[in-house]
Amino acid sequence: MRRSRLNRHHEPESVRVELAQVPALDICRVSHRYGARVALSDVSLTVRQSSFTVLLGLNGAGKSTLFSLITRLYAIQSGQIRIFGHDVASEPGAALSKLGVVFQSRALDIDISVRQNLLYHAALHGIGSKRANELIAQVLDRVAMTDRSLDRVGNLSIGQMRRIEIARALLHRPRLLLLDEPTVGLDIKARADILDHVRRLSTVEGIGVLWATHLIDEAGAGDDVVMLHKGKVLADGAVGEVVGRSGGTDLRDAFNRVTGAADQGELESAG
Repeated sequence: MRRSRLNRHHEPESVRVELAQVPALDICRVSHRYGARVALSDVSLTVRQSSFTVLLGLNGAGKSTLFSLITRLYAIQSGQIRIFGHDVASEPGAALSKLGVVFQSRALDIDISVRQNLLYHAALHGIGSKRANELIAQVLDRVAMTDRSLDRVGNLSIGQMRRIEIARALLHRPRLLLLDEPTVGLDIKARADILDHVRRLSTVEGIGVLWATHLIDEAGAGDDVVMLHKGKVLADGAVGEVVGRSGGTDLRDAFNRVTGAADQGELESAG
């Protein structure tokens, strides 16, 4: 049931607590095939509000397929995906309005300015020009790119382009941010800068983040982690808990143990 912004301030405490406990993202038993090939098998995971969750998997694990299902680029074949309680399949407008996405492939028009890119994106979301100007100023400030607003995107570094893509994803003020391998092609400093910036969005501004990567060192001690391997979730939880359950010494060791055991089990089943 929709509530006006005014009414929401007067909701009972129990209702506000319930709303605060709704996951930013809830994926339940999602499977997907490309013909005979299984890309995802019975995948379930949760991203808590205001949390930073790392979706960790090697190339080909199914991370991009999962993102395509969350964003409705692909139809859901089996299972359910909810964003802040809204079913992506049956309530796409309500669900996707709360979602911002940074895809692995570059999506900016490099022949026009940063500002023109953002104005175009605002128009796609039905944001009027006056409000768009206000939001553009805000998001460029958030990614420390205010002084580059009139620059042609093609003149920016890869790291700066990534910052603009994050700014664009934040333009409609989403509460959940998905990033698919966002540091690919960046040098060590640029990679650290992007990672630190997105962590601040989660901790300071309360945005739920799902950060997909194959780079184990991008997961921090305070993060949640989901290990996705060959289309299956093998482990999930706080980093320390996942490491502890695996018997490993650190996350890299845990990942190697968990995926190695799964691969060995697969070989034994095939034999």
